[in-house]
Formats: sequence, structure tokens, C-alpha cells
Amino acid sequence: MSIGKRKLEFELVPDGCWKYNLRNILSQKLWNYIKKEAKERSGDRCAICGAKSSRLEAHEKWNYDVKNGIITLEDVVAVCPLCHKAIHIGRTSLTGDVEKVEDHYMAVNKVTYVEMKHDLHVANVLHKQRNQVNEWKMNLDWLKRFV
Repeated sequence: MSIGKRKLEFELVPDGCWKYNLRNILSQKLWNYIKKEAKERSGDRCAICGAKSSRLEAHEKWNYDVKNGIITLEDVVAVCPLCHKAIHIGRTSLTGDVEKVEDHYMAVNKVTYVEMKHDLHVANVLHKQRNQVNEWKMNLDWLKRFV
């Protein structure tokens, strides 16, 4: 079981981290600045699939240290809505578009349906492991570049 092998990956956020996002923590002004910087860095293209989009979204990349219960912000990247829905497939399964998103995942990664389902299984296993942590501590050192 590994993670980090695909261009586009499923990221199932641990239940205890659902409210851990920059939009809820930072001022609107700072959050907008970080989103704008991510979009500029990507050249107004999705950082994952490369699609040109006028509707890029900001995706927070987190590292989960289960052993120490630390969630570390690693980056904020600009992604197209389809990649963002694939990344957060758990949320997408609640809101719809799963088949379209699965198709996008397979196209971006050039994988079969079976491989995509295997990747989703791995993401679910990691989600269960991460849910064993009762309380996560946040490491936001990445933000020091903005303040």
C-alpha cells in the first residue's frame, strides 16, 4: 500500500480534521492572497491535470503523521473543479458526480477502472488509520512565508 504514486490522488480527510482548513482559520484577505498566489504559480492551469480553467480552486495539501498526531500543511495548489472533486472523493460521494469524477481520475492517471478502485481502497484504509487519532495538532509553518 502506497500513496504518492499517482498524478491525481484520493485524499480522504480524517473525520477529526474536517474543520481544519485555511479558509476557516485565516482572515479572508490572507486566504484570498494565498489562493491568488497558488493560481499565479500554476499559470492559471490545474496543477494536477494541466487543464486551463477560469474556475481554479485552492487545494490544501496536508501531511498526516499518525504516530505523533500532527497534521502539517505542505502547500496550497490551484486545481480544476474535477480534480478537486476527485481528491475529495468522500465529499463528492455525498454531493454527486462520482462517475464523472472517477472517469476523470482514470484519464488523468491513465489507469483502468480496477486500478482506480484499488487506489480508492488504499485511500479508505489510510482514512481508517487516520481516524484512530483522537485529536490532531496542526503545523502551519508553511504559512510563515506569507506573514
